[in-house]
This record gives sequence, structure tokens and C-alpha cells, in this order.
Amino acid sequence: MDTIAAIATPPGQGAVAVLRVSGPEAIAVADRVFKSSKRKPSELESRVQSLGAIYDKQIHLDSVLLTVFRKPSSFTGEDVVEIACHGGVLVTRRILELLLRSGASLADPGEFTRRAFLNAKLDLTQAEAIMDLISASSDRALRAATEQLDGTLGIRIRAMQSELLGLLAHIEAYIDFPEEDISPDTGSALLQRLQAILETMESLLSSASQGRLIREGVRTVISGPPNAGKSSLLNRLLGFERAIVSATPGTTRDTLEESIILKGWSLRLVDTAGLRESLDPIELEGINRAMKQRAAADLILHVRDGTLPAQPIFADTGGKDTIASPEEILILNKSDIQEHQSWADSSAIRISCLSGEGVRELEEAIDAKLTGAFGNGLQSESSGFVAINARHQDCLRRGVEQTQAAKEGLKEGISPEFVAEELRGALHAVGEIVGQTDTEDLLGHIFSTFCIGK
Repeated sequence: MDTIAAIATPPGQGAVAVLRVSGPEAIAVADRVFKSSKRKPSELESRVQSLGAIYDKQIHLDSVLLTVFRKPSSFTGEDVVEIACHGGVLVTRRILELLLRSGASLADPGEFTRRAFLNAKLDLTQAEAIMDLISASSDRALRAATEQLDGTLGIRIRAMQSELLGLLAHIEAYIDFPEEDISPDTGSALLQRLQAILETMESLLSSASQGRLIREGVRTVISGPPNAGKSSLLNRLLGFERAIVSATPGTTRDTLEESIILKGWSLRLVDTAGLRESLDPIELEGINRAMKQRAAADLILHVRDGTLPAQPIFADTGGKDTIASPEEILILNKSDIQEHQSWADSSAIRISCLSGEGVRELEEAIDAKLTGAFGNGLQSESSGFVAINARHQDCLRRGVEQTQAAKEGLKEGISPEFVAEELRGALHAVGEIVGQTDTEDLLGHIFSTFCIGK
């Protein structure tokens, strides 16, 4: 691999910027640009910062702190040099240009992490966790990324791989070495081992929905009839005036989206047009969009005016509000005014968007609703929480299908060759999660476990 360089801190001005160089010539490149009264980078101890200056020929660009990380004890597994300079846009760019002229190539996006993976410093789940950690917008997202970066998911995947390898190795050995005294072991014990693997896969798959919510946020749609206080609720939850509030029905025609952190949950709040019977084509389009948002929502905050009679929004529902949903929290706004008697038996949350009364109770209800629907694994102090992403989910689904097929094949007594093929597919699918699909592992396991050729 060639030697790469890039600015490792975000663009823009700041107190400090960091440039990273990685590759076989990283330290040599640093020797060409870094000047110090003491020692050159090639003479420095690893992980010890040295004060010096960056020179472009005879031009002093900046005073910097330089650190050398010698392979393999570095992030990428290669020789790495990090330069901490002043955080001006121009000086940072000038130092990067100098590094490129001195023998480095510009790094591609994600190339440092890619090299860390290729050099076995990280598995794929840990590499993905780095971006999750950077983009985390809530405590739950931060902890999920930290757990994955620590290798929690990778450990569970490798344990599954080991179990699948053991099963496959046994069947392969029975097929390929019939002269050896190896039992096919296709009875209840093997089925129990396959069932245990399936349960582990399905347990991981069950975390996919929670993982999506943690990473992307809970899509929370604010819905209800006109003038119920939907936009006022959005503003109240945000803590500032984001949506236009008017007594004129139909003010909100399109959706309006903002994000907040509530009780550790990242909520993507979507304000929608008021739902009612209408012949106005523009308003109807807004209503259609509102209904589509409801259909795609993870949580619905259904806002009604508590001073008005409890009745269906649409006249053709036969007395029943057909837009009710189990993911819905019913909210009665305007609790600072006399409530209509028809709501007396309702268990709705009473709030006043004007005064803020009841908003705390609403936040508690949202937290309880989400915890009940998606679990509270991240609220526990115990480690080991896993929340898979869409790629992991796809791999595990394929793994479940092929493991299930292997299990059914054993039950039906089909040829061991077909069972082995299904297990190979499951092993490959699971291995994709961490980036390990090497069949040499299987060969090593066969010979070490069964002592073939004794």
C-alpha cells in the first residue's frame, strides 16, 4: 500500500487541527517536513509528542506537535504520524499540500479505517461503529456505538461462527473420511445445537428495529384535526417557535420536520396538515401527505382539542375513528380551558401548549411507550447491548434461512452433503458481518478437532 495523508478534523476554523499520515513511508515523509532542535520523527519514541515546526523549504508554516505511532501498534496497523497544528483553514491546507508533495497520496474517504480492517485491527462491525460513534445524536446511540466498537457484536458473531464451524466440520469429516471412526451425529444432539444457533441469530435480528431507531431517530408524527394544537405542540417540544401557529384552519399544508432528544430518545418530529373532510385540492394533498406520514410513523402523537366534542375526524367512519393506531398517544390540548364532557372517560394525556401544563407527563408517556415497544436495553448498566444495522440484518436473515434449511434437512434425513451445503451458506452469511469468510478456518477446524491421519 502507498502512504496516505488527510486532514482528520472537520473543515473550518478551530483552535487545533490534526493531520494524519499512514503507510510505509509515513515517518520518512514526516522527516522531510518536520524540523526540531532535538530529534527527527524517525528518532522519536512511539506515542510521545514532540514540539517542532513544519517547513516548506525555508518557509515556516506553523509550530506543531508531532506524534509517531509505529506499526503494528497504531490505528491502521501501519506506521502512522499525527500532526497537531493550529486550526486555520489555510495553514491546514498548506501542510496537507506539503505532505502530498513530500511523498504521500491523498486518502480516500474512510481509507484509514479501511486499512485498520485490512490489517486486522478492527472487524467490519467495529469499523461501522466508528461512523456510528461520530454521528451519534443521543445517549442511546452513543452507547450502542461504543458497545459495538468495543467488539460486543463481533464477539457474538464469532461465537456463532465457531458453533457453525463445529457442526460443519463434523458433517464434512463424516462425508470425506468414512473410513475413520466418526459418528454422523445427525440425531437430536445435532438438532439441538442447530436450534441454539437459530435462537441466537433470531435474538440478534430482534434488535434491528431498535438499532434503526437508535441510529436514525424515532419518526414521531404529530397528527390530528385542524386547530387542535399540532404546530403549538411541535414548538413546545422544541422549545422555540419553529412552526407558524394560526387560528385559520389549513395553515399547515406540508410536513415540517425537526429533531429533539427526549429522555435519551432521538425523536424526528413531523408536523402534518390537519385531518378533516375537505374539497380543496391543495388541502387534500396536504391531508394525503399527512396520512402517508402516519403510515410510516414509529410513534404518533394524536392531538385533539379537549374543549370540543369527542367525535370521529372523518364522517364515514360509523362513529369510530379509524386512524387510531397502537403506536399512538392521544393528547387533549387546551387543558387550561373547560374540557368537553364527552372526553370524561378518556385516558388521554391532558396538556396545555399555551402554558406548558402536562408536557412533562407527555414526555414520560412517550418514554414509556417507546420503552414498551422497543425495549430498554440501553437503560441497563450492564454491558453487552447489541443493536444491528440493515447490513447485519440482511446477513442474519440469510443465515437463519440456511440454518433452518439445514435443520429441516436433518429432520427429513436427506443426504449429509446437502446439509453441509446449507451450513456453508449460513457460515458465509454470518462471516460477512465481521468480514471473515475464509474457508481455511474450516479446514483447520476439521483436522484439529478430529485428528485425521493419526
